[in-house]
Amino acid sequence: MIKATKIRMHAGREESNSVLEIESIYLIGLSNQPDGFYSKESIHDFVKDTQNRSIHVNISPYPKLIAATNGNQKYVRSAPNDTPEDNLLKLPQEK
Repeated sequence: MIKATKIRMHAGREESNSVLEIESIYLIGLSNQPDGFYSKESIHDFVKDTQNRSIHVNISPYPKLIAATNGNQKYVRSAPNDTPEDNLLKLPQEK
């Protein structure tokens, strides 16, 4: 299973509560790639292009990442659940 374990926000936006301000996400468990930070745009394309592989946020209830766009900006967010804040934003931040 591919898991998102931490995030990096855009410089100066570390306190933001918007998934649009996530710059990159640390992924573990990719079969042909090393664990590491990947841009939100590349993760968006991966999620959109691979129907049988999914990425899960490493926080209960382990929601899947969903590809989304805001105008021309590609990003990902976690599947909606009973938490008010997106689970991606609850992951530890690395600077």
